[in-house]
This record gives sequence, C-alpha cells and structure tokens, in this order.
Amino acid sequence: MGFFDTVLGFFKNGGHFMYPIGFVLIIGLAVAIERWLVLTAAKAANRKAFDRILPMLQKKNYAGVIELARSTKAPVGRMVASGLARMQHSPRRDDIEYAMEEGVLEAVPRLEKRTAYLATLANIATLLGLLGTIMGLIAAFTAVAEADPSEKATLLSQSISVAMNTTAFGLMAAIPLLLLHTTLQNKTTEIVDSLEMAGVKCLNILSAQTLSSRTRSGDSSK
Repeated sequence: MGFFDTVLGFFKNGGHFMYPIGFVLIIGLAVAIERWLVLTAAKAANRKAFDRILPMLQKKNYAGVIELARSTKAPVGRMVASGLARMQHSPRRDDIEYAMEEGVLEAVPRLEKRTAYLATLANIATLLGLLGTIMGLIAAFTAVAEADPSEKATLLSQSISVAMNTTAFGLMAAIPLLLLHTTLQNKTTEIVDSLEMAGVKCLNILSAQTLSSRTRSGDSSK
C-alpha cells in the first residue's frame, strides 16, 4: 500500500496536466502492444510460408506456390507469387527481381504502420510535461505574490515541487515510448531484411531453373 499511495500522491500533486500525459502513455502502450503482436505474427507467418514455398520452387510446383500465396497473408508468399507472375511474361532475372521488390515494397507500409506514432507520442508527453510545469509555476508565482510574506518561501517551494511533477511524469512516459519505438523499428527492419534474403534465395532458384530450361531447349533444337 505504501508504494501505491506514493504513486497516487505523486499523480494527484502534479495537477491537471497529469491526465493528458497519462492518456498519451496509455495510447502509446496500446499501439506498441498491437504492433508487437502484428510483427511477431508476420515474422512467424513468413517463416512458415517460406519453409513451404522453398520445396515447391525446387520441384517447379509454381501453381502450388501461387495457391499458397492466395491462401496466406504472409508477405513472402505475395512477393514470390509476384515474381512467378512476371516470369510467365519475361524470364529475365532483372524483370523477376523488380517484380519481387514490388512485393517487398507493398509489405513495408503494413509492417511500419503506426510505429512512427510512438515517437510522436513521446514528444507530446515531454511537451505536455513542460507545459504543465510552466503553467504550474505561473500559478505558483501568482499565489506567492498575494500571500503573506512569512509564507512566501514555503509556498513557493511547495508549488515548484508540485509543478515539477508534470515534467517528471512526462519524461517517465516519453522514455519507455521511445525505447518501444526503437525496438519495433528494429523488429520491422529484421522482417524486411528476412524478406529480401528470402527473395534472393527464391530468385536464384528461379534463375537457375530458367537457365536450365533454356539450355535444354538449345540442346533439343540441335
């Protein structure tokens, strides 16, 4: 109970600006949790889909890969399907690579969605804390000007202590939000890098199969 009472007293002494800061913190934590769950699910789905796609590509089961891409939400499936669709019209490696890069670019906005809000919310929490402190100091000096001279020092120290609570709480909200923003950015980058690596592996397989088909066609024509 002692710790809870201390936290509650700290919050109450901060004034009205503690509530919007608390609201910003709650929104930021909700966004961070939602993004973490989405990115974790995307990473797992990509790994599962790639483990199924790779054997199909090696067996030239392109229809199975396209069907898998339609049935899964994994970005890697759509990326490989885009490459296969382009390969039907142009077997050139560059054309297939461009099509697969388009698939990666389509996935990136969905992976980065709302993550940038965390940095903005952290800045808002900090600015609200500073604004609350300034407004508190204005109120404190106004009250001191009208107080009895013997009470001015005590009243001023108490008022400043209360006003500084908003700055402290603003920083307490901003710091974890910035840490969460960095963590989610790194997680997003990791997923994008894995997509690009998977794309290169699939592209190498498709290029080797295309080259092999051309070689066989050339030998048969002779």
